[in-house]
Amino acid sequence: MKLSYKARRRWSLVLLVIGLPLYIAAALFVVSLFDRPPFWLELMVYVFLGFLWILPFKFVFLGIGKADPDADA
Repeated sequence: MKLSYKARRRWSLVLLVIGLPLYIAAALFVVSLFDRPPFWLELMVYVFLGFLWILPFKFVFLGIGKADPDADA
């Protein structure tokens, strides 16, 4: 089922405003369970987790920055 442009815009806003802070808190919690690794390794973990969160929602963000294709010209 394909989402409309307006639905994708709404879901992208929800994901950025609510989902991303929750994901950041979860990532910080999981990393805090282990002993603190060297700085470079910790940075690599956060960069990896930063890219990992977007993969399931990639289809929602595609084309959001462009004009509405369904709008009247």
